[in-house]
Amino acid sequence: MGVLHIFFIYSKITCMRLINKKNIGIFKALVKGFMKCQEPFTHIVEVNNRELKPCIYVMWHSDQFCIYGIEDKSHLSVLISNSIDGEIVAYATEALGFKTVRGSSKKKGAVEATMQMLTRLKNGECVAIMVDGPSGPLHVVKNGAIKLAKLSGAPIVPVCWYSPQFNFVALPSWDKMTTPILDTKILNLYGEPIYIPSDSTPEQDAEYKAIIKKSLEDLQSRIPAEWEEAKKAKLWQKKKQEK
Repeated sequence: MGVLHIFFIYSKITCMRLINKKNIGIFKALVKGFMKCQEPFTHIVEVNNRELKPCIYVMWHSDQFCIYGIEDKSHLSVLISNSIDGEIVAYATEALGFKTVRGSSKKKGAVEATMQMLTRLKNGECVAIMVDGPSGPLHVVKNGAIKLAKLSGAPIVPVCWYSPQFNFVALPSWDKMTTPILDTKILNLYGEPIYIPSDSTPEQDAEYKAIIKKSLEDLQSRIPAEWEEAKKAKLWQKKKQEK
């Protein structure tokens, strides 16, 4: 996982121009290999995940890889851009056992992605959206999750992840994306579900966006103490014993 993420960022910042339709298969294979190397060393426990089905998991773009901690991967669809680097990300995401929905910021692509996610929510599955993605501004909640919640009736569930270990690092990207490198104990912390009525007005939508932002900020402020409590409770050891 961590090596995979660093590879993505390095490619994006310094050599995305080298990726094209002719060599994308090579990059996909490399990413999958890196992913498999890190996977055994990424240890995530969840706190306060009610496992509501369906639901819309939302997180900051920096915490996008927290989805790895969600147990029911086969019934979770992740929204990923239609860009060429998004194709690599989607390939790796599916290799982890998730489903994907490809979308874009263009009207047609956004509508198609919304309809796909709506169908999956109606089928009782969950979806995951980075609410300030795909390219910022940082920590500004966009409209996608709000619209989807109104159409589907599914609750929005905020989530963030954290580890105090030195090898859980923030990368030098616009979103300060966090990633584990080798053996890392990580906590996923979930907020209370947020329900948005189908007849919510634009003014009310803006209020709900503020509520989502505050919930994510509150999770980030609480999670260091929650991680210490999880350590005292030996949650990582207990999870290992359950497997």
